[in-house]
Amino acid sequence: MSAFVFVIGSAYLLAAVLFVVGLHWMRAPSTARRGNLISAAGMVVAVAATLTFALADSGGRLLAWIALVLGLLLGGLYGVLQARRVRMTEIPQLVSVFNAVGGGAAAAVAFAASVLHPGGPALDPTTSVPLVLDVLIGSVTFSGSLIAAGKLQGIVPGRPILFPGSRAANVAVVAVALGAGVLTLLHTHNIVLLLIVLLAALTFGVLMVLPIGGADAPVIVSLLNALTGLAVAMAGFAIDNQAMIIAGALVGAAGTILTLQMAQAMNRSVGNIVLGGFGTGDTTTAPSGPDADLTHVRTVTADDVALQLAYAQHVMIVPGYGLAAAQAQHEVAELAKVLTDHGADVEYAIHPVAGRMPGHMNVLLAEANVPYTQMLQIDEANAAFSTCDVALVVGANDVTNPDAREPGNAVSGMPILDVDHATSVVVLKRSMSPGYAGIANPLFTDPRTGMFFADAKKGLSDTVAAVKEYVTA
Repeated sequence: MSAFVFVIGSAYLLAAVLFVVGLHWMRAPSTARRGNLISAAGMVVAVAATLTFALADSGGRLLAWIALVLGLLLGGLYGVLQARRVRMTEIPQLVSVFNAVGGGAAAAVAFAASVLHPGGPALDPTTSVPLVLDVLIGSVTFSGSLIAAGKLQGIVPGRPILFPGSRAANVAVVAVALGAGVLTLLHTHNIVLLLIVLLAALTFGVLMVLPIGGADAPVIVSLLNALTGLAVAMAGFAIDNQAMIIAGALVGAAGTILTLQMAQAMNRSVGNIVLGGFGTGDTTTAPSGPDADLTHVRTVTADDVALQLAYAQHVMIVPGYGLAAAQAQHEVAELAKVLTDHGADVEYAIHPVAGRMPGHMNVLLAEANVPYTQMLQIDEANAAFSTCDVALVVGANDVTNPDAREPGNAVSGMPILDVDHATSVVVLKRSMSPGYAGIANPLFTDPRTGMFFADAKKGLSDTVAAVKEYVTA
């Protein structure tokens, strides 16, 4: 082994260590930023090592280096600009696009490796199997992530999209992809067969995500992230790059664990989620029947809410997607600070699937500099609701639905935040419309619940102003 190869291998090992340490720090909101920076440093080391190795190995292929540098500059510039400009409500879409880019890039690496070596002896199974799997998984991730981003952005309808024969079409496309993949392993230099794998996998990615409803958005984003990691690992095996293998394996494993945890938080299997057809999109209608009758609802104003909060000793804030949609994280943080300065104990109850992606509420509140110590996960929060004077629900719906404790409905068995155990509940919401599960929430008609109908941003601003009058009077 030459000294140069040893240095490159050591750099990859360092990058792997940084990836593992960074992933470990990402486990808790209080250290997630540090973990992200550590992982980014690992990626910088890996990219630098790869560029150094490529320069020494390939020499002076000017056109290839021009394409590489241009891609690096354009991609890096686009990524920085998008990450800085994106609104918090659009973070799930951005994550889905990044998943698509990762999966597509991994598939492109494997496909290019096959195209650039069209002749010669048959590829060894240790190379051909990962190559085919990379094209297959990466293509599914690419098209599926783009459809998921479109659903989250509203370009593609968020409701489950089903058509006659959709299940049969899925089976047929999978059969074509797998069949062409097996034939590709037998004829490793047949580009036509690999192209069939690519096209069939792209089609399956679209067909797989179209039936996914809005209720399953957090899980499908996590699943696609896991698939991206798996595709990157396969690409690493195909081109014998240890850094890609390690990084991809870490992302794939972490994404898989997170997907299973998210599915558990919804009391649904990953298989049922992939089959789709559950939940609605962004355009929900008001519930019918007695729950839609506002005579059964106790409506409150900003002054009413402020009065309750001003005299409360323990307040639990329950954020949901409505908070993110209204960009009201700074207003809720200001409200919490006013109450804390007044002597109240304020905490946030975070449900694993609140929002549109894993950790959405944590990221949202962190942007408003909410102390991490105030963010309680579901078990901690549920233990505290019984001592809570006021539970303020801002834009959350299904994750607070008491019907989850009853059998025979769309959310049965789903772990929820026990907001109805608080002494008093205030729900800040624009209307009585159901959540993504598409069913009414009996919490809204509970005698202890006050419905504050308003946009979250304006409603919280009015409440902050009213609270200040009470606590300074």
